[in-house]
Amino acid sequence: MSRSLIFAHINTFREILPGEEWVSVLDTGVPVLLVRIGNYPLHHGSLGVVRTVGRLGVPVHAVVEDRFTPVALSRHLTSSIVWPTTGREEPERLADGLLSLGRTIGARCVAVPTDDEAAILLAEYAHRLKECFLIPAVPAHLPRLLACKASLHRICAEAGVPSPRSRAPESRDELVEAGRELGYPLALKNLAAFSRLRTPAVSGTTIVVPHERALLDRFPQAAPPPVLVQEYIPRQQAEDWITHLYCGTGGVPRVLFTGLKLRSWPPYAGMTARAVALRNPELARLAERLCRLIGYSGLADLDWRYDRRDGQYKLVDFNPRAGAQFRLFEDVHGVDVVRAMHLDLTGRPVPDGAQAEGRVFVAGQLDFASAVAWLHQERRLPPDLLSEPPTERAWLCRDDPLPAAAEAVRFAALVTWRLLRPALRPGRVPLTEGSTGTPPTS
Repeated sequence: MSRSLIFAHINTFREILPGEEWVSVLDTGVPVLLVRIGNYPLHHGSLGVVRTVGRLGVPVHAVVEDRFTPVALSRHLTSSIVWPTTGREEPERLADGLLSLGRTIGARCVAVPTDDEAAILLAEYAHRLKECFLIPAVPAHLPRLLACKASLHRICAEAGVPSPRSRAPESRDELVEAGRELGYPLALKNLAAFSRLRTPAVSGTTIVVPHERALLDRFPQAAPPPVLVQEYIPRQQAEDWITHLYCGTGGVPRVLFTGLKLRSWPPYAGMTARAVALRNPELARLAERLCRLIGYSGLADLDWRYDRRDGQYKLVDFNPRAGAQFRLFEDVHGVDVVRAMHLDLTGRPVPDGAQAEGRVFVAGQLDFASAVAWLHQERRLPPDLLSEPPTERAWLCRDDPLPAAAEAVRFAALVTWRLLRPALRPGRVPLTEGSTGTPPTS
């Protein structure tokens, strides 16, 4: 789909019909617990969860890194629970901690995971955690398999769902073979949940490696850390699409949305910086067929890359949890994936409704950085900057301003630290004009 057609589509649906009255309303007697594992305080998806159900009167409790995490300052949050974790803890210990939190809250909660590790923990320890939490009836082993890039590739092959060619080398020789088989440049990714926190292979979501020497220099050891080597689909031949959904028992989607990623940070590889909700029936059918075949139940955020070379949508990631940009999507009743899950798990019907099309999502400073990168690479302003104001902002919100202010302060401090860190390290020469190198992206 060309850029001109995309923005014509946006303008066509800019005037979104107001949501109809819901067939059901959320049960305000059943609170939500936002479950997080790892240290990522500047996460707008967590804030989205708090706002989307908190505004409807549902009590929301959130696991946070500290009292000044932006999400902890939301007026829609009932309580913040400071429980810093790293993902290196024993799963049994993490499950014990969640049970303790649930018993302290005193009411059975809908548990909403915002990272793969939390989703895996909830699924694998559901037999214990269901004492305090309402959890989708997903097969216990499935979220771990879907979050692992190598097993996801196998699942796609068995289900007949296209995905980029990938390898998970276990030795230096296999690493070299993978590069020669797939061809350069290559995309590198951390292989699986938990290992990405314990022994990360790369610092960013995707790093493009141009040739074999660069690959070997990155992994000089005999056995590389857990890494996925994946064919790189040239950005000139690709479009990045997303699917967000909530499936009930047996993999039946209760809500399913599709959209186009307009920009990301880091460019063409990282988190969504700006996206638009667009109906894509072919992509919706692919996602629904996969979820039914594997019997997936719960929240999911799927990343796809449309390859113009062969006309296929290829599944890049299957994240078994709430995606950071899930608030891009609503149906005409105002139901998003988190609201749908709360309705379903509390025994209330999820109303049928068409996707509200033309909604635009913007992720604050990430969108600004991605626009600057676009200008640098394309020598022109991004066309979406000239479109009307976006429908949904990740941070800025009139009725809940404090999280945006806290995020701006912490984001500025983080950028300053990363710029100054090379100069502060003993024995390091600070970056100067003409030198090469960039601060890490995560």
